Amino acid sequence: MSWQTIWRSTVGKKVIMAITGIGLMLFLVVHLIGNLLLFVPDGGESFNKYGAALKSMGPFLYVIRGGLLAFFLFHIVAAIQVYASKKRARTGRYAVESSKGGPSKLSVASKSMIVTGVVLLVFVPLHIWMFGMNKGAPPPTVMIDGAELKDIYTMVATSFNQLGIVVFYVGTMLFLGFHLRHGFWSALQSLGAMSPKWTPAIYTAGFVFALLLAGGFVVLPLYFYFFIDAPVASAGGAL
Repeated sequence: MSWQTIWRSTVGKKVIMAITGIGLMLFLVVHLIGNLLLFVPDGGESFNKYGAALKSMGPFLYVIRGGLLAFFLFHIVAAIQVYASKKRARTGRYAVESSKGGPSKLSVASKSMIVTGVVLLVFVPLHIWMFGMNKGAPPPTVMIDGAELKDIYTMVATSFNQLGIVVFYVGTMLFLGFHLRHGFWSALQSLGAMSPKWTPAIYTAGFVFALLLAGGFVVLPLYFYFFIDAPVASAGGAL
């Protein structure tokens, strides 16, 4: 079966959404683990070294970023097309919506997937612009072990000392939690891994996964806003 055949079918698009969704969830796990270095009480040294280590990967880092971008775009396009197909197939709105139970379980998370997805679609480029590009300004630098490194810690601390940004991030991470809550088991369902025997456990695992991931990302801005003063940055060029 060709990729064109898979892409043209709704089932094929759901499989692509599942594979790309799982890949993106794994990235979020790794991303959160790296961000936990922000809690190390060393003035950001560990986190800045982590950022420098990623940059030292050279071309391989761009390959990873390109793969993530491809996963992100395929996930979005497939989701939009599946949603549009469902809208066309629906002849009228249901008077009452209720869960059918089992793999088709209906919930607030499942009904809001397109909304939470759009919010995350807007959030990702803003996040990259803010922390990857320092809002278009030269990033601050810091000397660590005799080397001048990009001071990502200061960029994070400065941003998360602003109430508007903190509220925006916390709100978006709540949307992320809802998206992951449904996306976790929906991906397994699309791949045929939702055995009736394991369905309750998978639903629970999806809830715990969403809670831990979203909760971890929510704690970060709150921690900096309430407990960490913004450090004074030194301007420098991009590394």
